[in-house]
Amino acid sequence: MAKASHPDFDIKKASAGLGLFAKRAFKKGEELLEYTGEHISHEEADLRGGLYLFTLSDDIIIDGKGRENIGRYLNHSCDPNTEAVIEDDERIYFEAIKDIAIGDELTFDYGEEYVSDIIAAKKCKCDVCMG
Repeated sequence: MAKASHPDFDIKKASAGLGLFAKRAFKKGEELLEYTGEHISHEEADLRGGLYLFTLSDDIIIDGKGRENIGRYLNHSCDPNTEAVIEDDERIYFEAIKDIAIGDELTFDYGEEYVSDIIAAKKCKCDVCMG
């Protein structure tokens, strides 16, 4: 399956695998992109497992494993430039929390649980932790 393409973002190699990079500048507060995928129950998410599961509400998880979901390419950072916003338990989008320059990798903080359960075992590879 081919990688998704987008006029505002490039998907290319980053320190933690593939990453999402800005093709244009973004201002702090700007909505960047939506996290998309199949809406499934928490029970189904537990059965499927996977790295691209994003909790939308108490009832719904978004399974963003499809390559058309460019949000899956945002890597973790301990000093992120975006944050995830959950809107009315209906959608998740990413918003710039800093100005983002052309060529910058878009990152967000995956959260304490994910970092301790998944990232810590392999060591964090964000710019802050890698020096």
